[in-house]
Amino acid sequence: MNVIKRDCEIAEFDKTKISQAILKAMKYGSGIVKPKVAETIADEIEEECKNKEEVSISDIELMVYNKLITKKQRLTAKAYEGYRSIREFQRENSNTTDEQISELLCGTSDYWNNENSNKNARLLTTQRDYMAGIVSTDISRRFLLPPEVVQAHDEGLIHFHDADYFGQNAITNCSLINLEDMLQNGTCINKVKIDKPHRFITAMTIATQIITAVTSSQYGGASISLTHLAPFVRASYNFYYNKYINWGFTIEDANKYACIDTKKEIVDGVQTFNYQCNSMTTTNGQSPFLSVFMYLGETKEYKKELAMIIEEFLNQRILGMKNEVNVFVTQAFPKLLYVLEEDNISEDSPYWYLTELAARCTAKRMVPDYISEKKMKEFKENNVFPCMGCRSFLSPYKDKNNNYQFYGRFNQGVVTINLVDVALSSEGDFNKFWELMEQRTELCHKALKCRHERLEGTLSDVAPILWQDGAFARLKKGEKIDELLHNGYSSISLGYAGLYECVKYMTGKSHTDHSIGHDFGVKVMEFLNKKCEQWKNTENIGYSTYGSPIESTTYKFAKCLKKRFGIIEGITDRDYITNSYHIFVKEPINAFEKLYVESEFQSLSLGGSISYVETSDMTQNIPAVLEVLKYIYENIMYAELNTKSDYCQVCGYDGEIKIIDENNKLIWECPNCGNRDKSKMNVSRRTCGYIGSNFWNQGRTEEIKERYVHLTDIAED
Repeated sequence: MNVIKRDCEIAEFDKTKISQAILKAMKYGSGIVKPKVAETIADEIEEECKNKEEVSISDIELMVYNKLITKKQRLTAKAYEGYRSIREFQRENSNTTDEQISELLCGTSDYWNNENSNKNARLLTTQRDYMAGIVSTDISRRFLLPPEVVQAHDEGLIHFHDADYFGQNAITNCSLINLEDMLQNGTCINKVKIDKPHRFITAMTIATQIITAVTSSQYGGASISLTHLAPFVRASYNFYYNKYINWGFTIEDANKYACIDTKKEIVDGVQTFNYQCNSMTTTNGQSPFLSVFMYLGETKEYKKELAMIIEEFLNQRILGMKNEVNVFVTQAFPKLLYVLEEDNISEDSPYWYLTELAARCTAKRMVPDYISEKKMKEFKENNVFPCMGCRSFLSPYKDKNNNYQFYGRFNQGVVTINLVDVALSSEGDFNKFWELMEQRTELCHKALKCRHERLEGTLSDVAPILWQDGAFARLKKGEKIDELLHNGYSSISLGYAGLYECVKYMTGKSHTDHSIGHDFGVKVMEFLNKKCEQWKNTENIGYSTYGSPIESTTYKFAKCLKKRFGIIEGITDRDYITNSYHIFVKEPINAFEKLYVESEFQSLSLGGSISYVETSDMTQNIPAVLEVLKYIYENIMYAELNTKSDYCQVCGYDGEIKIIDENNKLIWECPNCGNRDKSKMNVSRRTCGYIGSNFWNQGRTEEIKERYVHLTDIAED
């Protein structure tokens, strides 16, 4: 008996191919592999077809599907059919992007208008990026990714992040820009040679040009350190001092006026930096996703100058940035990362005044975020350095001279496992749960290797600003970037989401529970870490465990879970799942207890994590904010405070814009005048580490609405 294949070629019937296909479907369907069932179905099909001269492959596939249903293998049948559909999709030659592009360009699509809370889908620049992303995603799905990865992504078992950039090879995720190298040794942008600047104001301008060029050549967030700009403050002071000396001023007067002029230049330089970062647009159709690192302990020689820059950044952020109706509001970028350290954490510290200023800034504008020098040194071999973008942290790495290096490093990409789906697929059976964890993480591993292999062989010529001119490296033209993809120089991230719902379903408890819930949550995190360590040791690639910042994906996962498992009270009865290891947003818990509980899980997520506490208006209670900062310093590596910072352009109300539920649709409304026009209000909320200011999909909006306030100003009550 012969089989007619899709290309009309003839092949001899082989029943083992049927059983193998069924076993593969079982693996990604129910998760329980039943060889006997697979062999029985293969035997039955062989028996039914034995008198035929030929049979089509499509007929065999239909027989397999029907027999799986008959034998009550529903999830396996679904996985088998899904895999077959993906393969058919990948073979399809017709245009698969028309509908998506049409929805984007019509301007009324809820998905596109809320896909990213910092992108305006109505702008031409953003639409151009989205259109390229649609094509990239289509290429990725049809040609670049294995069918099982695409299927698992579609069904919400995993999430292959940033497929809209994957179609273009050689593009990386987030990074730490080596601004020191580029400023001190010169760089090149668009084939224009830029020499070392001699003034702070010039250095700040060049820095923003570098940031825009770098973030246009990657798709994730980027971070710089203010320490790399501090030497240019002294250069400006020396310029002014020498000018006054040459004019015949006394040393005392020359110093006095040079200090005044330098201070003014710092003000102008920081203002220029803020304007540039918020007004320039990258090729991604948005402002650069930038974080700015503020760590006094990073320098001894220029600590005074660094403190002056930090102070001005905080002062200007407290003031805010004017919106289109000329009112100061909260700006989204840059994200500020303030390090709590011995020199600024107590009232008798020399730089306590900066921490007080930071607390005022947080209460008013939601930034800075806080990194604990004490805790980070415990986890990172006595090092302190910024995250790449909003939360992705590197592992310590030593260069050829045995010196630690952090700047110039980057991330290769993320694939996230949906822990909630693992739990629900196991039906509460712990043995089955761990079997599924093994299978799903290995599926993530396969997807991550696709990312890594997509980058291998890339020539430095594709992005000179990154690979040749100092942002990441100083490679030669025509040189491959491969050495930077191995030995832990760059990271690649196994993301995870929904730890709370996973633990809740399996144990009946939250992971805040001090017995079974907590212990099971820790075991899940330890499992993820062991997998990363296993892959790292085998392949010499920097795998790490990463608490994924799922923004729109929280909604996607929730919808997929409802479709697969129906409504399960406390698990799938809402339009979002909980990010990473975070405590469920509605769970009543105070700020200090929340940070304490999450600190342990953060220590198991060192490839990327951030914790937050939700607060009421704390602008009149800065001492309470300072107590939280002291607690962060002692207990957790990286945390932030989520305040509210809104403005209604219709009536001038500057309190909290409310979210109301009207006929099961969530609507933003000014509580003062009832304004619902989102184009006439400024709303800022923490989304996934970054501040979002362009509104969110219904799932994320529901999550924002339901956040429990962990820290309340008593004066309000």
